[in-house]
Amino acid sequence: MNTTLRLALCATALALAAAPALAQVHRSNPGDADAKTVLDMMPGKAKLTVTTPAFKAGEQIPFENTQYRTNTFPGLSWSKGPAGTKSYALIMQDNTLILRGAPILHWTLINIPASVTKLDAGMAPTGNPAGSSYGPNYMGAAKPYTGPRTPPGPGDDYHFEIFALDTTLPDPGTDFSVITKAMEGHVLAAGEVVGHGIADPNAPPPAPRPAAAATPKQ
Repeated sequence: MNTTLRLALCATALALAAAPALAQVHRSNPGDADAKTVLDMMPGKAKLTVTTPAFKAGEQIPFENTQYRTNTFPGLSWSKGPAGTKSYALIMQDNTLILRGAPILHWTLINIPASVTKLDAGMAPTGNPAGSSYGPNYMGAAKPYTGPRTPPGPGDDYHFEIFALDTTLPDPGTDFSVITKAMEGHVLAAGEVVGHGIADPNAPPPAPRPAAAATPKQ
């Protein structure tokens, strides 16, 4: 399957996935094609080194950086892109859980200026770099950092991916495919840091759903 088709499938799954659609989620298996991230499909010609002060690559994401607690942004740093870099794009995906045939999209931040190679820990929703903008995630359009809320079980892998681009990207609205299509052929370098999320054992149980109203007798 070519890259364009894969990205179209990815976009279909990730673009407008509202919360009720999460009932359609299933766990991936090693090697599943639908578990490929955008980085898997567009690795670029060079590699960026991506780190976070919150955790080491492959280790557990602190609960403070998840929706279970304060949903605090963990912070990211990356090596400078090659000559010709005009902007960076950040994409966060959970490829352990699959929604409608693709990894769940947690966060996108596009048009990060080429002069920026760091996002501070604790960055506020309105604290993104000047000129950058939030793209869609599984909750809708223009969403700030939306950390993990990993369900009970063995845990999920969360990919914080950075792409150095020789272009800037259009406003995608709710359509993630606008981002991936505009990126195709423009990735100069890319890299990621992966953290592992688990369910918070001290989290309160979810609120019960309201009981359905009784149907009046005719």
